[in-house]
Amino acid sequence: MSDIKLQAIDLTKKFYGTAGEVVAIENVNLTVKESEFVMIVGPSGCGKTTLINLIGGLEEQTSGEILLDGQPVKGPGPERGMVFQGYSLFPWLTVQKNIEFGLKMKGISKSERAEQAKKYIELVGLNGFENALPKQLSGGMKQRVAIARTLANEPEILLMDEPFGALDAQTRVVMQELLADISQKTRTTILFITHDIDEAVLLGERVYVMSRRPGTIRDVLDVNLPEIRTHDCLVLPEFLEAKKKIMDMLWQESQDAALSR
Repeated sequence: MSDIKLQAIDLTKKFYGTAGEVVAIENVNLTVKESEFVMIVGPSGCGKTTLINLIGGLEEQTSGEILLDGQPVKGPGPERGMVFQGYSLFPWLTVQKNIEFGLKMKGISKSERAEQAKKYIELVGLNGFENALPKQLSGGMKQRVAIARTLANEPEILLMDEPFGALDAQTRVVMQELLADISQKTRTTILFITHDIDEAVLLGERVYVMSRRPGTIRDVLDVNLPEIRTHDCLVLPEFLEAKKKIMDMLWQESQDAALSR
């Protein structure tokens, strides 16, 4: 049996408006294996968010195919959990009730919901905050709730669109190490978009580098870092080598864009 969880095959998305046709992404091909942590990085406006919205079913592709476990997928579905930069928490619900919300919609019993919520509250380090409202939480804590809520629904793949982009630098470091730890403990399949090269190399087992618009896959790099990812990895030769390769690609993309104007 194939260990490929997700495939995007010749994926193209065009938008149409008063200015005419805009090609956001073109002939994108990528794969994500079971339990793999894959990053997508690229220049601003290259279509990273469009790509993950297509995979999440929030947009419909113009052409191409998206396969999950070998089966075509269209529209949103609980098997694809999404975490955005904005937390999208219900402000009137406590931490525990926010995490339980999706489970309640599935008709899961109150006791089972509470047990599941407790498990993921512990996983994201929010013990003691079960009864807090979102307004009482910091940005990093709100994102922990958003991650726990998504994981509690046990999606087959976690899709993350710049989830730490709005956080301050120190909180971002903490959240990166937390997510790396969650990935190791749960073996959740993750596809993660970022504009931060350090974040891409630190977290990813593989990194897809996108070209400028219309976005396509310029290259893919395997990241050879220790299985346990912490910020000690930032000074390793393997980290610095991978970072430089990506920086060189993105620099060339910016030069090509300048010359084409």
